[in-house]
Amino acid sequence: MHDAAMFEKDLVAATSRTFVLSILTEGDSYGYEIIQRVAELTDGALIWTDGMLYPVLHRLEDGGCVRSYWQPSPTGRKRKYYALTDVGRDELDDRKRQWRVANDALLALWPDA
Repeated sequence: MHDAAMFEKDLVAATSRTFVLSILTEGDSYGYEIIQRVAELTDGALIWTDGMLYPVLHRLEDGGCVRSYWQPSPTGRKRKYYALTDVGRDELDDRKRQWRVANDALLALWPDA
Protein backbone atom coordinates (compact mmCIF):
# COMPACT_ATOMS: atom_id res chain seq x y z
CA MET A 1 0.00 0.00 0.00
CA HIS A 2 1.20 3.52 -0.79
CA ASP A 3 1.50 6.37 1.66
CA ALA A 4 -1.47 8.65 0.96
CA ALA A 5 0.46 11.59 2.40
CA MET A 6 2.97 11.36 -0.44
CA PHE A 7 0.53 12.81 -2.96
CA GLU A 8 0.83 16.56 -3.16
CA LYS A 9 -2.27 18.68 -3.47
CA ASP A 10 -1.15 19.85 -6.92
CA LEU A 11 -0.87 16.29 -8.20
CA VAL A 12 -4.31 15.39 -6.87
CA ALA A 13 -5.77 18.51 -8.51
CA ALA A 14 -4.02 17.76 -11.80
CA THR A 15 -5.35 14.21 -11.96
CA SER A 16 -8.87 14.59 -10.58
CA ARG A 17 -10.67 15.47 -13.83
CA THR A 18 -8.91 12.67 -15.67
CA PHE A 19 -9.76 10.17 -12.94
CA VAL A 20 -13.45 11.13 -12.90
CA LEU A 21 -13.80 11.09 -16.69
CA SER A 22 -12.01 7.74 -16.88
CA ILE A 23 -14.13 6.19 -14.13
CA LEU A 24 -17.30 7.32 -15.89
CA THR A 25 -16.23 5.39 -19.02
CA GLU A 26 -16.98 2.30 -16.90
CA GLY A 27 -20.58 3.46 -16.49
CA ASP A 28 -22.71 6.03 -14.72
CA SER A 29 -21.76 6.54 -11.10
CA TYR A 30 -22.57 8.57 -7.99
CA GLY A 31 -20.17 10.49 -5.77
CA TYR A 32 -19.44 7.95 -3.05
CA GLU A 33 -18.95 5.24 -5.65
CA ILE A 34 -16.42 7.43 -7.51
CA ILE A 35 -14.53 8.08 -4.26
CA GLN A 36 -14.43 4.34 -3.55
CA ARG A 37 -13.23 3.56 -7.09
CA VAL A 38 -10.34 6.04 -6.81
CA ALA A 39 -9.27 4.45 -3.53
CA GLU A 40 -9.51 1.00 -5.12
CA LEU A 41 -7.55 1.99 -8.24
CA THR A 42 -4.76 3.57 -6.19
CA ASP A 43 -4.61 0.85 -3.54
CA GLY A 44 -5.68 3.43 -0.98
CA ALA A 45 -2.99 5.95 -1.90
CA LEU A 46 -5.56 8.56 -2.91
CA ILE A 47 -8.43 9.11 -0.51
CA TRP A 48 -10.82 11.70 -1.81
CA THR A 49 -13.44 13.54 0.20
CA ASP A 50 -16.83 14.90 -0.82
CA GLY A 51 -15.37 18.38 -0.52
CA MET A 52 -12.74 17.53 -3.10
CA LEU A 53 -14.91 15.54 -5.52
CA TYR A 54 -18.09 17.58 -5.85
CA PRO A 55 -16.44 20.80 -7.08
CA VAL A 56 -14.75 18.70 -9.80
CA LEU A 57 -18.07 17.11 -10.77
CA HIS A 58 -19.78 20.51 -10.86
CA ARG A 59 -17.05 21.98 -13.09
CA LEU A 60 -17.30 18.97 -15.40
CA GLU A 61 -21.07 19.37 -15.53
CA ASP A 62 -20.81 23.12 -16.18
CA GLY A 63 -18.39 22.37 -19.02
CA GLY A 64 -20.74 19.82 -20.58
CA CYS A 65 -18.41 16.88 -19.91
CA VAL A 66 -20.90 15.09 -17.65
CA ARG A 67 -24.61 15.20 -17.08
CA SER A 68 -26.35 14.33 -13.86
CA TYR A 69 -29.67 12.74 -12.97
CA TRP A 70 -31.38 11.45 -9.84
CA GLN A 71 -32.07 7.77 -9.33
CA PRO A 72 -33.52 5.91 -6.34
CA SER A 73 -31.03 3.73 -4.47
CA PRO A 74 -31.84 0.24 -3.19
CA THR A 75 -32.64 1.85 0.20
CA GLY A 76 -35.13 4.21 -1.44
CA ARG A 77 -33.07 7.39 -1.01
CA LYS A 78 -32.30 9.23 -4.21
CA ARG A 79 -28.72 9.40 -5.49
CA LYS A 80 -27.32 11.85 -7.99
CA TYR A 81 -25.64 9.92 -10.79
CA TYR A 82 -23.16 11.31 -13.27
CA ALA A 83 -22.82 10.19 -16.87
CA LEU A 84 -20.11 10.94 -19.40
CA THR A 85 -21.14 13.00 -22.45
CA ASP A 86 -19.58 13.13 -25.90
CA VAL A 87 -17.83 16.36 -24.85
CA GLY A 88 -16.43 14.50 -21.86
CA ARG A 89 -15.21 11.64 -24.06
CA ASP A 90 -13.42 14.13 -26.30
CA GLU A 91 -11.81 15.82 -23.28
CA LEU A 92 -10.73 12.44 -21.91
CA ASP A 93 -9.14 11.50 -25.26
CA ASP A 94 -7.17 14.76 -25.17
CA ARG A 95 -6.13 14.19 -21.54
CA LYS A 96 -5.00 10.65 -22.35
CA ARG A 97 -2.69 11.97 -25.07
CA GLN A 98 -1.23 14.53 -22.66
CA TRP A 99 -0.71 12.00 -19.87
CA ARG A 100 0.94 9.50 -22.23
CA VAL A 101 3.48 12.11 -23.34
CA ALA A 102 4.26 13.07 -19.73
CA ASN A 103 4.39 9.43 -18.61
CA ASP A 104 6.70 8.39 -21.45
CA ALA A 105 9.04 11.30 -20.72
CA LEU A 106 9.20 10.47 -17.01
CA LEU A 107 9.79 6.78 -17.70
CA ALA A 108 12.69 7.76 -19.97
CA LEU A 109 14.13 9.78 -17.10
CA TRP A 110 13.51 6.97 -14.58
CA PRO A 111 14.77 3.81 -16.25
CA ASP A 112 14.56 1.90 -12.97
CA ALA A 113 10.87 2.72 -12.45
